[in-house]
Amino acid sequence: MDVEYDVIVLGTGLKECILSGLLSVDRLKVLHMDRNDYYGGDSTSLNLNQLWKRFKGEETPPAHIGASRDYNVDMVPKFMMANGALVRVLIHTGVTKYLSFKAVDGSYVFNKGKIHKVPSTDMEALKSPLMGLFEKRRAGKFFLYVQDYEENDPSTHKGFDLTKVTTKELISKYGLDDNTIDFIGHAVALHKEDNYLAEPAIDTVKRMKLYAESVARFQGGSPYIYPLYGLGELPQGFARLSAVYGGTYMLNKPECKVEFDDEGKVCGVTSEGETAKCKKVVCDPSYLPDKVRKVGKVFRAIAIMSHPIPNTADSHSVQIIIPQKQLGRKSDMYVFCCSYSHNVASKGKFIAFVSAQAESENPEAELKPGIDLLGPVDELFIDTYDRFEPANDPSSDNCFISTSYDATTHFESTVMDVLSLYTKITGKTVDLSVDLSAASASEDDF
Repeated sequence: MDVEYDVIVLGTGLKECILSGLLSVDRLKVLHMDRNDYYGGDSTSLNLNQLWKRFKGEETPPAHIGASRDYNVDMVPKFMMANGALVRVLIHTGVTKYLSFKAVDGSYVFNKGKIHKVPSTDMEALKSPLMGLFEKRRAGKFFLYVQDYEENDPSTHKGFDLTKVTTKELISKYGLDDNTIDFIGHAVALHKEDNYLAEPAIDTVKRMKLYAESVARFQGGSPYIYPLYGLGELPQGFARLSAVYGGTYMLNKPECKVEFDDEGKVCGVTSEGETAKCKKVVCDPSYLPDKVRKVGKVFRAIAIMSHPIPNTADSHSVQIIIPQKQLGRKSDMYVFCCSYSHNVASKGKFIAFVSAQAESENPEAELKPGIDLLGPVDELFIDTYDRFEPANDPSSDNCFISTSYDATTHFESTVMDVLSLYTKITGKTVDLSVDLSAASASEDDF
């Protein structure tokens, strides 16, 4: 390996694959290595046999669940916002040509013990059973303000400078009660905790607009889309992109030891006795464990079912957000369901996930409120993993480490980490002003 690379990327998780693709498109010389013999790292998709091996050892799956090859079970299940940052990155890089998407049927919120469809416009707010008659009108006015708001048009600001006014102050002008604020903040603006209320309102308004525009895009019941055959298609799509631009891929490379020079800067990666030289390394936390710190743990239940989640209008794909307050938690819980209609399970089968940031040592008990929403399940698995974030200074060692995947069931936080790393690596920002129509799907899919 005499060649010197601009960047060596370690791990083929989604974040690493997106960065590898973006850097290759920038004409940097990229070598991408993984100690595993499969794509995806922590964010891989498993067939039924692989799922059983991972959680049940040597047992074989029961025949009534269907053929192993029919299953693509995501280990980090997340939907994409139709107009969101990941779709923009897919279009910017051209990876959309390797993927087919299908709209997600439903977006719901858990409130006072029941599941409700999330309203995203003034008209939907007026019909929503989440609120009483007068609250509906107040919420409708607030949604209308958000819909009409244009950052560059002061006439739409109604006298508010949203870079200075906090979210709490803006919402209080409309007299919304805590119950309404709860579902708007967590199920529309997709905040993970309540500290957004003390921050400038511009971020929440932009998030609400993204949600509403994404819903309107495909006229579906949710703002989300999801690839046919699951998320395992994404890392492979970016790998193909990188290869088209001259990137080199090597799977099944044991150890992958990062080498440093006398000044503590990265200078190469060694595997099987050979060292590839490089200027920078991009990797997930598992490749540089001494340069990361633990920031928490995720609990996730994976259920195989023979029916849709009850009270979701028979949705074959759906997200339900359970805001922290509803369960007396410090962070939200997320329910995600997809099925054979997205080609991720056998005919008639559904895969549901319940995910949460761990707040105890007992995953079964902690996830129970979400699992209880699923109805009868054929099989249930419990997954737990630690979350890490970088603790190094990339400007001194040229190591760019991604943060572990969080419990959310949408991609917005994941992509923000990728875009932030890209800027640290290159000093540039990704141009996300793209023609969104390039990520449509066939008429049958929507």
